[in-house]
Amino acid sequence: MPSSSRTAPIVMESDRAVLVVNAGSSSIKLAVFGTDGEAPLLSAMVERIGSDAASASVTDSAGARRNVPLQGRAGDTHEGALSALLPVLAEASSLAIAAVGHRIVHGGATFSSSVTIDAAVLATLEKLIPLARTHQPHGLAAIRAVTVLWPDVMQVACFDTAFHTTIPEKARTLALPRTVRDAGVRRYGFHGLSYRWIAQKLKETLGGQAAGRFVVAHLGNGASLCGMVDGQSRATTMGFTPLDGLVMGERPGLTDPGAVLFMVEEMGMDVDALRNVLFKQSGLLGLSGLSNDMRVLLASPSPEARLAVEVYVHRVVREVGAMAAEIGGLDGLVFTGGVGEHASFVRGAILERLAFLGLRFDVSANEKNAPRVSPQFAPPILVIAANEEAVIASDTRLLYART
Repeated sequence: MPSSSRTAPIVMESDRAVLVVNAGSSSIKLAVFGTDGEAPLLSAMVERIGSDAASASVTDSAGARRNVPLQGRAGDTHEGALSALLPVLAEASSLAIAAVGHRIVHGGATFSSSVTIDAAVLATLEKLIPLARTHQPHGLAAIRAVTVLWPDVMQVACFDTAFHTTIPEKARTLALPRTVRDAGVRRYGFHGLSYRWIAQKLKETLGGQAAGRFVVAHLGNGASLCGMVDGQSRATTMGFTPLDGLVMGERPGLTDPGAVLFMVEEMGMDVDALRNVLFKQSGLLGLSGLSNDMRVLLASPSPEARLAVEVYVHRVVREVGAMAAEIGGLDGLVFTGGVGEHASFVRGAILERLAFLGLRFDVSANEKNAPRVSPQFAPPILVIAANEEAVIASDTRLLYART
């Protein structure tokens, strides 16, 4: 692997690391992984990109955190923030950065697995921007920023959509005219990197039992379900975009398209206003008028906050039942994501309403956020911490080893 002509460190065979980049709409998460292992050697975060309050920090494996100054207008853009932070990460790491893996939200129908990024791949990803205008541009901005700073370092694209390419055609096809479907409108599904991690952990935890029919609930600010059979995706609640399915922090989930037409025709909303409502003002925030943070809502005495939690739970219960029907039964359930891992009240409220599916849970274990909240001889109900970064690091190491 050649060294960079700019600031990339020289890569030695016995001294190399993988950098994982997860670029969101207003933040970037980064993590440096060694040659193996599932825990990062150090991590970094840039928050509130595009605002005067933009900030950056680096955290080592012991949890010690230090702030990184963003000089000038570095915090205005993803490219600027990365340009400021990447050299700091390279210097802080005891290993050289050999390859960079990126979380890319949308791989369309083209990419069913992670790929090394070259000019042709980047051009294809740019063509997919209309399918994910809120997310895709930020991932591509991160790729460009790394290219400018470290032009000789290999980069890998890891896709949230790839895990769901095993969904049957009848489940991914939307009942729309062929001209619309031919334009790429279909169910894609997202959170795939998270679901890949869960599929791996299920096999490690349950062995042969993991080959059964599981519903995985990724519950966070973004939320979805995945119906797995033998560790493969067979159904998911998110569809053409991450707007579909469950109620989320700021997104409404499943919504009658007629309501969207009403907002345009009767309320006079243009595309920008409509996009803002659907992506930023709905979900828990829109229902409560208070916050998109489940912790805030659970602590609030307001009726609106209580209603927001009830609607959230109701939608999860409804969709778990539908997904169990779609995959032909339910042998177990997994919770992951910020809410799924830590909000015991929400889990308990969901599980109480799913008893008709044969699910049983231990109240004490649930309150403690135990790894297993079901009795030993009941269908497994597990709480597994999300780790998308480890999946990206693993794929990046694998592709780097092939070069």
